[in-house]
Amino acid sequence: MQTNNAAGFFRIVLTMVLAMCLRILPWTGDMAALNPDWVLLVLIYWSLAVPERVGIFHAWTFGLLTDVLTGRLLGQYALAYSLIIYLCLKLHKQLRQFPLLQQGLFIFFCLLLSQLLLFFIKNLQHPAQLHAAFWLPVFTGTLVWPLVYGALRYVRLSRRMR
Repeated sequence: MQTNNAAGFFRIVLTMVLAMCLRILPWTGDMAALNPDWVLLVLIYWSLAVPERVGIFHAWTFGLLTDVLTGRLLGQYALAYSLIIYLCLKLHKQLRQFPLLQQGLFIFFCLLLSQLLLFFIKNLQHPAQLHAAFWLPVFTGTLVWPLVYGALRYVRLSRRMR
């Protein structure tokens, strides 16, 4: 039983590392604006699928790592991820019952809340303007949610990880 726990933890960490690699992948030109927040999408999936294993501490930790990887103010992604995962943990029993389309709507609002919080923090540092490209990761993240959900569900169910 202990090896299953270790293997499950390794899978979660491996998918998070892969999401962080996708997050910092050097996209060219306009494609960089389309890059969704892969780390948050993966955190949301794991917090909904196995809430007893992935929680606010994990969101905070991977948020700090994302802050370091992206060169942002230390703690801004950590705060945004922690708040979103808190919402997911509070609502996980209801969200697991929703069809994928309704989950996609929830994902849209989570990504939107995260982007608004990041903009608010950036605006505290120095006044900034909202550009149309600012909203693109919210839409692309919502569109790729079914793919993320399907891929991570396959990873979770391939070895009956609980």
